[in-house]
Amino acid sequence: MAAHTDPGRAVDVPAWAAWLDDAHRAGELLDAPSPDELDLPTAYAVQRALTRLREGRGARRIGWKLGYTSSVMREQMGVDSPNLGPLLDSMVIPPGTAVPPDLVQPRVEPEIGIVIGADGRPAGARAVLEVVDSVWRDYRFTLAANTADGSSAAGVVVGDLLDGESDTDLAEMPVELWRDGTLEATGRGDAAMGHPHTAVAWLEGRLAARGEALEEGDLVITGGLTRAVPLAPGGIVEARFPGTSLAVRR
Repeated sequence: MAAHTDPGRAVDVPAWAAWLDDAHRAGELLDAPSPDELDLPTAYAVQRALTRLREGRGARRIGWKLGYTSSVMREQMGVDSPNLGPLLDSMVIPPGTAVPPDLVQPRVEPEIGIVIGADGRPAGARAVLEVVDSVWRDYRFTLAANTADGSSAAGVVVGDLLDGESDTDLAEMPVELWRDGTLEATGRGDAAMGHPHTAVAWLEGRLAARGEALEEGDLVITGGLTRAVPLAPGGIVEARFPGTSLAVRR
């Protein structure tokens, strides 16, 4: 498939999904479409088709990822609003281990993950590192292009339960992001839309609009609390939360 389509022609959703899927599996980078080639509703349709391809190979959805819930991430990536994507069991990376070798341009960011209880409401919080790996060359993309690619979701490292479950505790939860022994950035839980639970509520509304809902046991990673940092070969990135830490290497 060509990297760009005729703006006057409707997007072939299955073809776009296969294009992205093939590129990820081959370790290839693509040039992102221009803003007039792909709108956001169509991008979500491509995302769902891409997810179906992955599920067809045995992957299972275990939750959701939110992108660009913090101003620092929106500024870093040049987008103006949040988005969402599926979190699959094939993306889980055990703490302290290496990212899959087929990732091409991985970046890492610290997040707070919210576990959904039987009533569909937040039931716990976990320390999380998200590993993103955009199919778009040099992370140059529009919000729609990033959305079609599952909001760049590639890996998730799930750590310990976080102490303190009150609204204030999670909003003020500090995190430090370290790379190769150097402090790279600091953040707090309120970077994610003011509170991780607010980010979950935003997700609930978006899912409801398309006839879906959060399910018991879902893990919602609520968005980067700092900017994302590249993970170079031989490197290690660590997130330090109060009372716990977790790391991933390459």
